[in-house]
Amino acid sequence: MNAEDWKKIQRMMSKRSLWMVHFCTGCGAVEMPPVMTSRYDMERFGMGPMATPRQADILLITGYLAVKTLKRVVRVYEQMQDPKYVIAFGSCTMNGGMYWDSYNTVKRVDKYIPVDLYIAGCMPRPEAIMDAFLKLMKMIEEGKADGWKRYKEHYEEYRRNQMRVFRRWDE
Repeated sequence: MNAEDWKKIQRMMSKRSLWMVHFCTGCGAVEMPPVMTSRYDMERFGMGPMATPRQADILLITGYLAVKTLKRVVRVYEQMQDPKYVIAFGSCTMNGGMYWDSYNTVKRVDKYIPVDLYIAGCMPRPEAIMDAFLKLMKMIEEGKADGWKRYKEHYEEYRRNQMRVFRRWDE
């Protein structure tokens, strides 16, 4: 078996065992319980919640981010082991949503950490969330969910963007 076949098998298996850590900063968190319970049952796809970032594969950002919160999100992301994936929920993570004109709202999360998948809507329905999970699984199997690699390759650019927002990293 060559190295490419081995990687293909690894991706196929890892897509069926995904653990999530939630960063519930807004109203998006209200849509997660239906996705986790029997009606949509994300566990049938091998997905489940995890308590700590070090054990999680997916970071869910479910709402707007304030500048102070962004620092915590970056820290959580950096504590996760590779490969790791980010799904950002709703308009708030894309353009600030209804807080678009606030000085303290982060407008585009993908400038600070790589986002593998955005889910549109205010807030996305459980069906859209399940669809995004299935799409991420397909991206993993095809080797297209590579935000964690982009973060390593373009770390200096991400760090520059982060430092423009943070006054001090150690606060």
